[in-house]
Amino acid sequence: MATQRPRASSEKTRPSIFWPLAAIVVPLAGLIFKVEVRDGHKLPREGAYVLAPNHASEIDPIVVAVAVWRMGRAPRFMAKESLFRVPVLGWVLRVTGMVPVSRSSSASAARATLEASETLVRLGRGVIVYPEGTLTRDPDLWPMRGKTGAVRLALAGGIPVIPMAQWGAQQVLPRYGKLKLWPLRRRVTVLVGDAVDLSAYEGKEGQPAALVAATDTVMGEISQLLSQLRGEPAPATRWNPADHGQKETGRLEP
Repeated sequence: MATQRPRASSEKTRPSIFWPLAAIVVPLAGLIFKVEVRDGHKLPREGAYVLAPNHASEIDPIVVAVAVWRMGRAPRFMAKESLFRVPVLGWVLRVTGMVPVSRSSSASAARATLEASETLVRLGRGVIVYPEGTLTRDPDLWPMRGKTGAVRLALAGGIPVIPMAQWGAQQVLPRYGKLKLWPLRRRVTVLVGDAVDLSAYEGKEGQPAALVAATDTVMGEISQLLSQLRGEPAPATRWNPADHGQKETGRLEP
């Protein structure tokens, strides 16, 4: 398991900037979902962490944000670097402490990852990263092959990766489908897992093969959590979009 390096300071786990947002989002979400959080005590109550959930619906981030808030932490996400340059939106992202992700050159991206990781540790913040990078392409909505961003961020700062699975949001908003508000308060279950043991990969964040293996370990933990929620075994191998002629980003064509 990655060992978090000492931090210089720590903020409040739910800063005041989030309370006005929570006062709006949480009650509205409560009309649509009935979110049940299981094993929420496994999310660290202080210090940095990387939370890695599965991604099966466009509405997942609202479910995850509400669950993290109820577990006593501020829900911060990784966001595209370009969004931070958008007027007003960029200001909101910055003041709430969202984490920019770079899609530029390898050297630039590596430097940005290190800086983001150091900031998380220094401020004792957590961040939510979807390791799949987009909605799963798996036709049965199981987690597909992951990308290495989450483990890069974690290994760079010795930050624990906490796997999480949620199931039920796809009934409200099917993947690339239409919103279904009735019946109200559909049950969505969130299950939090133990921190993933990535000790075998410490110091190897610059080795692509190690990052791929570490990511597969994380995806395996997420799949097992989802298997518990669904009451059925996860596939033996994860869906790889490239094997099926699919793009790994953007809207999935029918």
